[in-house]
Amino acid sequence: MLNAGAKLPATMSPTESTLTLILALGADTRLAPLTTDRAKSAIPFGGNYRVIDFTLANCLRSGLRRVLVFTQYRSHSLQRHLHDGWSIFNPELGEFITSIPPQMMSDSAGYAGAIDALYQNLHMVERNASDYVCVLSGEHVYRMDYAALIDFHVARKATATIACIRPDDLIYKDFQCCVEVEGEAVTAFAAPVPGAQATSLASMEIYVFSKAAFVQAVTEIRRAAPPGPVDPATALIPHFIRQGARVLAYLFGGKRGRVTQDRYWRRIETLDDYYEANMDLLRPEPPIDLYQRDWSIRTYHAQNPPARTVPGRSSAEGVCINSIVASGTVIAGGGVNHSILFPRVSVEDGATVEDCILLAGVEVGDGARLHRCIVDKHVQIPPGETIGDDRARDAERFTVTPKGIVVVPKGFQFSQPADGPQH
Repeated sequence: MLNAGAKLPATMSPTESTLTLILALGADTRLAPLTTDRAKSAIPFGGNYRVIDFTLANCLRSGLRRVLVFTQYRSHSLQRHLHDGWSIFNPELGEFITSIPPQMMSDSAGYAGAIDALYQNLHMVERNASDYVCVLSGEHVYRMDYAALIDFHVARKATATIACIRPDDLIYKDFQCCVEVEGEAVTAFAAPVPGAQATSLASMEIYVFSKAAFVQAVTEIRRAAPPGPVDPATALIPHFIRQGARVLAYLFGGKRGRVTQDRYWRRIETLDDYYEANMDLLRPEPPIDLYQRDWSIRTYHAQNPPARTVPGRSSAEGVCINSIVASGTVIAGGGVNHSILFPRVSVEDGATVEDCILLAGVEVGDGARLHRCIVDKHVQIPPGETIGDDRARDAERFTVTPKGIVVVPKGFQFSQPADGPQH
């Protein structure tokens, strides 16, 4: 049970005196059908994980043990994941990871955007015995030691600190806000424009605030804002800059912090983003290394047997090349190349899977061929079926992204002609 008002020791480190707020509100039609039944932050990623696991693992490794996760859209899958995989802290010590649905403390039926979510829960922030507030997104993939960020904020007596990354360090130029700086001081904060000055940095949407200033700012912004979504990036930081507050930029990927630096930070905004971010993991030298021992990513693991390859009914060997294959998966005479297979996937005799992402419980029948596909959970691919080679036919049945990735929705039922499987 959340004990937001628990008294903490009199002498605390900055991280011990920080309350963390993770925004996982989750509605994004650009990621449909993957977000039809789940929040954006709950999308499976990398064979074992959910997207939010990266932010939560950063909190765990950084020593942030008082975490509120604001949920709303299709939140059941996310809340179950938090319960099953992240019920690891001791509330008797004032530690918690707790999901917070809308509190119905405004006129709206739910959170009207991120600022409203923060505003509806300010009573939890005020009650908590903390001096600082760290605001994060649950929808990004990266590793970061937040303790170094918070120490930076405290040592420089900042009102607000933004984590930033050099645009040249971004593998994909997909940031939302451009940060202008003079030294460490933030002078402007706006949407990126072509030909931005060399002093511009990209916001990572990671913030640390002094608590009293944060509470006052959220209250003023929420009460002054018209009804509708208001984002912290476009509201809080400009608010502090206009007031002349001390707003600083913290550069990601430097020597600060305990995690081995890979300088990888990725927003998952579209289906093509999702596909490319997963395929990044299959590079000979991945830009983010899941096997890094000093900052492993925690998640919930079901009790499955080990993955295996086995000969199929034709005695052909199961083959797996340059792929991530999760527990419980069986490749029985099929071939898998440059793909990511989540738990309990089966690839049957003569089937081929190439450049694909197959989520949990997908079954690929004999002789089926999948190429450049994302197949959501619990889909049974009929024997002889082909997906990914005929764009016109695929577009009649499925979502096809601008870059040609075919997305088969969760639980999709294939129709079978009377004379047998379709080839």
